[in-house]
Amino acid sequence: MFEKILYPTDFSEVSKKAMDFIKQLKGAGAKEVVVFHVIDERIIDRIQHHSDVGINAEEIEKKMEEHAQEDISAIEDELKKSGFNVKTRIDKGVPFREILKAEQEEDISVVVIGSHGVSCIEEMLLGSCSEKVIRKSGKPVFVVRR
Repeated sequence: MFEKILYPTDFSEVSKKAMDFIKQLKGAGAKEVVVFHVIDERIIDRIQHHSDVGINAEEIEKKMEEHAQEDISAIEDELKKSGFNVKTRIDKGVPFREILKAEQEEDISVVVIGSHGVSCIEEMLLGSCSEKVIRKSGKPVFVVRR
């Protein structure tokens, strides 16, 4: 039923809970997980806007990619130990848009996402990523609460 899972993660505590939920889906026939992280281009744009204060946006973006790769590799290893086939992706863009795009590109069965991301303040200002995915997804979405 839910053979291929899209697991968008921002590496927050609630996204770690979502991974625990994914492991439980193994018994329900889940076989593959696409672990997906989006580097929010709006953050990079804000940094570039303030580049006049000596901040190098390219270096920060590179560091963000390096940290994301480290974190996503750890998740990949853990899911493989649980018996899943795992694919990883790190994209850049607006998170909810990239999640919806990946949903179609990867031909997944279900999205498993945490209810809140890294910053509740950011969610109040920009709108909840998970809420937008729920409203616009063409596939079932499991939302894991804090």
